[in-house]
Amino acid sequence: MSAAIFSTMIVLLLLGFPMMIPLIVGAFIGFYSLFGGFGQLETLVQQMLAGIRPASLIAVPMFIFAADIMTRGQSANRLIDMVMAYVGHVKGGLAVSTAAACTMFGAVSGSTQATVVAIGSPLRPRMLKAGYNDSFVLALIVNSSDIAFLIPPSIGMIIYGVVSNTSISQLFIAGVGPGLLILALFSAYSVLYAVRNNVPTEPKTSWKERGHATWRALWPLGFPVIIIGGIYGGIFSPTEAAAVCVLYALILEMAIFRSVDMKTLYETAKSTGLITAVVFILVGAGAAFSWVISFAQIPQHVLSSIGISEMGQIGVLFVISIAFFIGCMFVDPIVVILVFVPIFAPVVEQVGLDPVLVGTIITLQVAIGSATPPFGCDIFTAIAVFKRPYIEVIRGTPPFIIILLGVSVALIFFPQIALFLRDLAFPTH
Repeated sequence: MSAAIFSTMIVLLLLGFPMMIPLIVGAFIGFYSLFGGFGQLETLVQQMLAGIRPASLIAVPMFIFAADIMTRGQSANRLIDMVMAYVGHVKGGLAVSTAAACTMFGAVSGSTQATVVAIGSPLRPRMLKAGYNDSFVLALIVNSSDIAFLIPPSIGMIIYGVVSNTSISQLFIAGVGPGLLILALFSAYSVLYAVRNNVPTEPKTSWKERGHATWRALWPLGFPVIIIGGIYGGIFSPTEAAAVCVLYALILEMAIFRSVDMKTLYETAKSTGLITAVVFILVGAGAAFSWVISFAQIPQHVLSSIGISEMGQIGVLFVISIAFFIGCMFVDPIVVILVFVPIFAPVVEQVGLDPVLVGTIITLQVAIGSATPPFGCDIFTAIAVFKRPYIEVIRGTPPFIIILLGVSVALIFFPQIALFLRDLAFPTH
């Protein structure tokens, strides 16, 4: 049965069907094989509905909507200007500014693709004019956007938290340490690249100009304060934080900056509705597929055949990392989380791993896979936004992928990179 399910799904993918179709077809094939027909088909439908029922999922369209409003408004440019004012004049400062702006916008949007658009569109022409090679620029933007998967609010962490029944608040705070570490390593590599290629520096700004840029960015900087301060101050839940972010984005871009009008808001809401529909169909289909393969005990047979339960915690984390990394090179990250997390859940519990650490590592692997050839989704976002050929977009990615994989290994051997802040924020978790 498993051979029929996965071979059919692969064929459908190769034929160009969107990922939701192979998931649904795979679930139907498995259901038919298990129950000898479709006489109890309502059970499968119930599993689909159960997948989209958790209240925590309401945060997903809210964060998407808030990010889309800010992308169309002035928030991204104000954050860019502030970062540039402080580090734009140092060697490699423009590249460091790009990585930092991606991190800051990720802390606002939670979306890698929104970050590619919002930060990449204005900064790529400036970097090219400054003398950076386009393959380096594209790779920097695509891979720096991955930090948005780790810095709260992370949509990937929300999906993982719902599927694995793990605290989303704890996942959010655990992503901060690895995200900042990646930013520091990307910045160091950017400086080395600029020195080696003798890239000119930007003019140094005065402290008055820096103060002005900081003042202009104060309103957008309110987003991470609302999200992190509100959640960990006990004011509201992650889901409520998402709703507050939408309200704050509306006030900011429509009333204060006046950069978004009612027509733009309507287009933004329509775009968010379409994206949300796709996400929730994937979540429902993934829940049904995961239920079918779990009922058939396919994961147990696969994992027992490789002896994962005898590997210990580090061995299990390496297997999980490799599985998610490879999966996201070919398939949408949300789908990989939906399918793989239930497969590994029994082993994670059996060897006594912290689900928050596992979620952080999984989120990082999902982020890496999203920017890794051949089919990382952020690569195709960059191709569409910047209108550059595939080879040029991926040419500069290897150094960044190596850095990201190095952080993954560091997380496995030094879990406090992620858990230190979690333990401070939740001492009785």
